[in-house]
Amino acid sequence: MGCKMVEQGFERGACETLMPDGSLLPACKATLKKEGNMWYRLVEAAHLSRPEHYFSIYMSGCNHHCLKCHSAEFTKRYSGTWMSTEEIALLVAEYQEQVTVYEPRERATMWHATDLCHCCGMCVIEGRRGPLCPGVLSPDQVILSPQGYGPARNICAFTGGDLACQVEFYAQLTEMIKDHCKNMWVLFETNGYGLTPQNLDVLKSAGVDAFWLDIKAYSEEVYRKLCGTSNKTVLQSPAEILDRGFVLEVLSLYIPGWVEIAELEKIAHHLAEIDPKIPFTLLAFFPAYKLKNVRPPTLYEMLTAYFTVTRYLKNVKIGNCHVFARTEKDWEILISAVGKNAIG
Repeated sequence: MGCKMVEQGFERGACETLMPDGSLLPACKATLKKEGNMWYRLVEAAHLSRPEHYFSIYMSGCNHHCLKCHSAEFTKRYSGTWMSTEEIALLVAEYQEQVTVYEPRERATMWHATDLCHCCGMCVIEGRRGPLCPGVLSPDQVILSPQGYGPARNICAFTGGDLACQVEFYAQLTEMIKDHCKNMWVLFETNGYGLTPQNLDVLKSAGVDAFWLDIKAYSEEVYRKLCGTSNKTVLQSPAEILDRGFVLEVLSLYIPGWVEIAELEKIAHHLAEIDPKIPFTLLAFFPAYKLKNVRPPTLYEMLTAYFTVTRYLKNVKIGNCHVFARTEKDWEILISAVGKNAIG
């Protein structure tokens, strides 16, 4: 199995994976295999995730080497259990039995999750709603999962390591899920590197519904230092995604010293030229992996970034708020500045 990106005329990703014996293999050879007509993938976990409120399938192996990765223990090293696309699809079918909220396709995103619930669980535990509660769910729609309280939406997501460059696996998995489930939307959380026009056509035919695109930086130089590869296909993908009728949401992190106002403004401007209504989440970075010595952003920095981005985009939320809003006063300032509906 050769590099599919190279075959399509693109450069190879930063996909080295640490094996148990200490050797390095490309992720597509370490964490992905095909036996007969069936694809298999190393899967680290699969469960109802928060604050997304959907079923997340955490996969090993990745075509990026992000210095900020918060899942490097299984995306950059051999880890997990081998599962076939059939076995993964059956897990999704089991999850479908506990769905408490059925979303229309246009809301098959992470961005819309906080329209429903902020995971405090107070309606179940104390019989009253929390301070950020949107007030749209009844307590019987809120259930406990490994990551806390919230609804179970009719969405499953491919997350963890991203091997969209090996599109045949995702196509078969999507087809299996659609065969086993009714009214389940398929969301692909992706860095966008493998979303070439050819690969997007395959995913469209297979039935993928939506993409959560993580644009990590706009400048090629910054992106390459941060992720180990080019962002050419990443920046081209929003227009290609929308042209094919997929649902799209985008997120970017404020990383002090790396991705600050200038980078975020370029990302927002780029998206606005495609469609200013694209849902966008501005996330606060927290120290992880090889950027453990980089501080998180401040409340002032996040608010400045938020108001910069909203000059271009109409649907913006601000996330990981606990990282920079650490006191009651911080929360008062934040909510007063952006409003409860903008808290992701």
